[in-house]
Amino acid sequence: MVESKNKYALLAVMFIALLLFPTLGLDFYNDMVSRIVILALFAVSLDLLVGYTGLISFGHAAWFGVGAYAFALLSTHYQVTDSFWITLPVALIAAAVLSFIVGLFVLRTKGIYFIMVTLAFAQVFYFLVHDVPAIGGSTDGLNLYARPTLEIGNWVLLDLENPLTMYYFILAALFFSVVLLWFFLRSPLGRAVQGIKINEHRMLSIGFPVFRYKLIVFVIASVFASLAGYLFAAQSYGVNPELLSWHKSADVLLMLIFGGMGQFVGGIVGAFAFILLKDVFMTYTDWWQLWLGITIVLFVLFLPGGLASLPNRLKALVGKA
Repeated sequence: MVESKNKYALLAVMFIALLLFPTLGLDFYNDMVSRIVILALFAVSLDLLVGYTGLISFGHAAWFGVGAYAFALLSTHYQVTDSFWITLPVALIAAAVLSFIVGLFVLRTKGIYFIMVTLAFAQVFYFLVHDVPAIGGSTDGLNLYARPTLEIGNWVLLDLENPLTMYYFILAALFFSVVLLWFFLRSPLGRAVQGIKINEHRMLSIGFPVFRYKLIVFVIASVFASLAGYLFAAQSYGVNPELLSWHKSADVLLMLIFGGMGQFVGGIVGAFAFILLKDVFMTYTDWWQLWLGITIVLFVLFLPGGLASLPNRLKALVGKA
């Protein structure tokens, strides 16, 4: 209980800090922070699979890319509409349908086979957006010229072209996503899913439809990843095939290693730690990948619970002193 209170307190502090960040007047950094917030949402969606269900996916970037490309195709490539009320549901439904189909296949495997099959399917999506002109196939991707319009009739609810409005819109998306997933994990289905991670065979033996539950979680995680991709495309005015690459899937897994798995605060802390460390290393050395790799190894060895476990580790050390 104390541990949970500490994590909730850390989560509250982080959201308050992000809420107040624009008041510092560092407008140049607002764009960077909002992108990290999007990646934090992406990491949280993967944590639902890895940290809470025990499904280590190496192809989660596919759903991030589906959300991004859904908005790009509707708003720019085919110029159908840039309405938030149409483009977002299409992005989420596309991810739900595609992940349901993919899940029917990949969830029949386990362990290393599950990792490799999710990677294989993600690469299929990657080469489709890379090579098929009908879905914007090109190495450079698609440049966008507008953000989603959030209107009811002639009444503009939010002007997302305003950088500050977009910042708070992205932060609100992360907040409500975490709240929704928190309620989901405390529902009977969410409890059962966490039981699958602990002992799948026992859950099967007492009659739980394990495959069905894992499929539901796989789809839910994909939908939230698609939301992150949608926001990324809208915020950055562009998409490219690298959003679906295995590098992107690897990056989000590393974010969870930095932050800590099985705790939503870990995905958020990990996203900030990973991006900021990467930027620092890239600024000061051409060997940034070496130093980032060494840092990851040190985290795994000396802080396996990630940064989210640091307050409790320090508390334990102080208690022993």
